[in-house]
Amino acid sequence: MNLTFKDYRIRAARSADSAAIKKLVFGVLQDYGLQPDEGSTDADIADVETSYNSRGGFFGVVEDKEETLVGTFGLYPLEEESGRVAEVRKMYLLPSARGKGLGAFLLDELLRIAREKGFSRVELETAQVLKEAIKLYEKRGFRPVCRKEMSCRCDQAYALDL
Repeated sequence: MNLTFKDYRIRAARSADSAAIKKLVFGVLQDYGLQPDEGSTDADIADVETSYNSRGGFFGVVEDKEETLVGTFGLYPLEEESGRVAEVRKMYLLPSARGKGLGAFLLDELLRIAREKGFSRVELETAQVLKEAIKLYEKRGFRPVCRKEMSCRCDQAYALDL
């Protein structure tokens, strides 16, 4: 994958991106008062190629004109008895990249990838403090669902049947 959106370049993440991905994800979480969890919830970003790509998912990054990482987004395959289900994970943008339609573009790309890979449902977890993201999810047709277990920093879950 190699896409552009306005002045941004969007590509598949590589193992060499791990440090920059961790810095961005943890920084955005902290900006919203959410705690990173390197040992559990965020362990998947230590090696995105193994955690996502080799399992049939996808992890992408967004770079600005200076090739600085300004965003991340992932599609993580879940083991579900009810069919092929994937989860939107680590969809974060730095403040400089927000409010430009980039989040909507990335979510639409993840949904396209999910359909292409044969997933029948996409789920996600979020926190109520991420108001802009929740509005985007609802606008794209995601509906609230109950989950038995959620990551420690999340208090809401959504799903979209494809």
